[in-house]
Amino acid sequence: MRLQTKIPPPVYMLLFGFMMFGVSYFVPLVKFDSDILRVIGIGLIGLAILFDLWSITLFFMHKTTVNPLTPHNTEQFVTKGLYRYTRNPMYVGLLVMLTGWTFYLGSLSPLFLLPLFVWIITWSQIIPEEKILRKKFGVDYEDYMKKTPQWLW
Repeated sequence: MRLQTKIPPPVYMLLFGFMMFGVSYFVPLVKFDSDILRVIGIGLIGLAILFDLWSITLFFMHKTTVNPLTPHNTEQFVTKGLYRYTRNPMYVGLLVMLTGWTFYLGSLSPLFLLPLFVWIITWSQIIPEEKILRKKFGVDYEDYMKKTPQWLW
């Protein structure tokens, strides 16, 4: 079984980043000009990058694929580190980056795109990935799914 999507999640994140910039620039619902909020935004982006690097490092340590388009090549699934709190810390990291980008842009308008990002990643990436992982790892992965949320909720 192969994943049907051909667009890696980081590409979705970049596309949404551009859309958020456009929405912030052309349809600024509430503008705020605050250096503190920009610093918070940069901090969130930095934190998200650290989350993603930590998660990727765990994949390398477990000698499994980090390519989101080839979950069928997974040798084992990771349950350590951030994977104790979410089954998808790399995707949560992308969402946190976009949230930080919203703060940096200084407008509330881009926030309305975040649920769409979550929906697209869930349906195009997470659900197909998990179908493959359930088939490959069976009850062990299903038990992991029962005790660990897909995102953080």
